[in-house]
Amino acid sequence: MNKPGPTDDRIWRALADPVRRALLDALAAAPRTTGDLVEAEGQLCRTAVMKHLDVLVDAGLVVVRREGRRRWNYLNPVPIDRICRRWINKHQRRMGSALNRLKEVVEAGPIPVTKRKRVKVKRTEKAKR
Repeated sequence: MNKPGPTDDRIWRALADPVRRALLDALAAAPRTTGDLVEAEGQLCRTAVMKHLDVLVDAGLVVVRREGRRRWNYLNPVPIDRICRRWINKHQRRMGSALNRLKEVVEAGPIPVTKRKRVKVKRTEKAKR
């Protein structure tokens, strides 16, 4: 089993921000220039988008290729896949088996309900007040 490392921490920190996740979603569709990402984000200035991209590059989630004055940003899915295998799939398997057991119980039919006898508890004088 792979042990989490410092790069895993960088990836989780990068994925924690909704703006960075939106940038990754945009790059999942196709590679884009930084200018395209600034236009797509709309509410952030170029400097803010560049800072977010730098965090994504540092985490290995984005690969940059320069073409003249243009900076092309590409999604690197490998770190996300590694995180998914390391953390999410493990828990997903457990959840899937629990859901399968629940399905079997539900499909087996109604579970007989037995009536419980009510037990009266005597209250002490202090509890009555």
